[in-house]
Amino acid sequence: MKILIIEDEHELAKDIAEYLSGESYLCEFAATYSEAMEKTESYQYDCILLDLMLPGGSGLQILESLKKQNKQDGVIIISAKNSIEDKVKGLQIGADDYLAKPFHLSELSARVYSIIRRKQFGNTNTIEQNELKIDLPAKSVTVNNEPVALTKKEFDLLLLFIGNKNKVISKSALAEHLSGDIADMLDNHDFVYAHIKNMKKKLTDAGCGNYLKTIYGTGYKWEA
Repeated sequence: MKILIIEDEHELAKDIAEYLSGESYLCEFAATYSEAMEKTESYQYDCILLDLMLPGGSGLQILESLKKQNKQDGVIIISAKNSIEDKVKGLQIGADDYLAKPFHLSELSARVYSIIRRKQFGNTNTIEQNELKIDLPAKSVTVNNEPVALTKKEFDLLLLFIGNKNKVISKSALAEHLSGDIADMLDNHDFVYAHIKNMKKKLTDAGCGNYLKTIYGTGYKWEA
């Protein structure tokens, strides 16, 4: 799961990233309005943590831009501006949540999880498809009630596929999901194939059906 932290307070952004990385999120940063606009226009995120007061512009302008682009990234406003007007305006524009500074990182993590669960998995903690079962809070996978040990990246891929079931996901989108904005600098996507191959083998060996289909020349699709 990929998070964009739009925050000009370096230490706070670092603390948030360290905590969320420990919860198995991939974190990226934007410290100015222009950096945030570039990243939000170029990439897709599972959740964006958005400060309202940024060098060069307003976080609300970024939020308006996201909605004009019809992007589905979850957005949590994190701001020291705790006025009712800012909160109402942000939620009216399309933010999913609002958290006033200072806040506990555990609460922020819980809200990030809640938004991703609601947007991608129908507000459930457990995903089931026939013999396959995924426990989201525990980050565990079972096939026919037997545990399957996936790596962090394999688990992230599985959630990405199931969260976008019956949709074709391109190879470049998979690379970006696993590596963030450095994916553009990679010579090839061999590492993506390796993670997918390992994930499929573990699931198949455990008795899982072949739900992940290769769409040649395009990418992959999880059929449900």
